[in-house]
Amino acid sequence: MRKDSRLSRMLHVLIHMDRLGSPATSERIAKMLNTNPVVVRRTMAGLRKQGYVTSVKGHGGGWSLAMPLNKISLLDIHNALGESSVFTIGLSDEYTHCPIEQAVNKAISDVLIEAESLLLERFGEVSLDVLAEGFTDLPSPSFAKDEGC
Repeated sequence: MRKDSRLSRMLHVLIHMDRLGSPATSERIAKMLNTNPVVVRRTMAGLRKQGYVTSVKGHGGGWSLAMPLNKISLLDIHNALGESSVFTIGLSDEYTHCPIEQAVNKAISDVLIEAESLLLERFGEVSLDVLAEGFTDLPSPSFAKDEGC
């Protein structure tokens, strides 16, 4: 099963962007993440729509933070990415009339709903500046030189 790493990748990018003194192009971010600039633009567009980043086209343009890291939570980014669930565990739907499958699905569903609620509540309590602690004095030479991170 494929895992969705967009949240951790975007958190990584946003903290680097906070350390840069200039906008980061989609190409620069794509190289850092070993992906395509189109994927970066598509993902960053959701963050821009919610007001967490801005973009400027043309020479000297790129992506910049629109607000300080302490004003952005993990939950903000999770929601901006449009993720519907934090879990990839699914329920069986092959035998929907079977009372055993119904009982199993109910038990799993109840636990997943409770766990997701607790996780999202915690996401709302953690701002990005907390993640960036310890990196305040470190420059970002790899990102600045487009060598990846």
